[in-house]
Amino acid sequence: MWQSYSNGLLIAAGLIIALGAQNAFVLAQSLRREHHLPVALLCVICDALLVAAGVFGLAALLAQNPVLLGVARWGGAAFLLWYGTQALLRAARPQALSQASNSSTRSRKAVLLATLAVTLLNPHVYLDTVLLIGSLGAQQAVPGAYALGAASASLMWFFSLALGAALLAPWLARPSTWRVIDLGVALMMLSIAWQLLSDGKLG
Repeated sequence: MWQSYSNGLLIAAGLIIALGAQNAFVLAQSLRREHHLPVALLCVICDALLVAAGVFGLAALLAQNPVLLGVARWGGAAFLLWYGTQALLRAARPQALSQASNSSTRSRKAVLLATLAVTLLNPHVYLDTVLLIGSLGAQQAVPGAYALGAASASLMWFFSLALGAALLAPWLARPSTWRVIDLGVALMMLSIAWQLLSDGKLG
């Protein structure tokens, strides 16, 4: 049981920590202190459900259905293009952290819906979380323990990211800092979208 748990923890950690659209979103929300803990919790829940689904059968279904993967690719690319464009617009009109937190804070519902979109419309989540992590988990001696280990990695990472970034917020009061952050987020989102649209690959 512990071997399966450790395998899930280490494999998931190696994939989750890699910088991607979801991590960039959580980081931006955390730096703005905009519902960052609910965002982290929602990411953990989504990851846990996706890993469990992959371990217990969805990975095999997706691997055999190119139509579903195609829908994920095009829908994800469209969302990433939109989100990247929004980040570019923010970079053109940067605000200090205090201005952003006081005048443009979105509702918790709006932020959580955006979190779901970043998570579930990103094709890489299905490749990494469902197909890769899930298919490996299905081969473990105790698949349930493996899924729990993967969920633990997600829990530790996202809350570390949320809490750690929030601690930096008092030092991020300059608009120029936000220009760099938003440009970085835009670059990440648009580069992933370009990859998906240019060569049709999901990973």
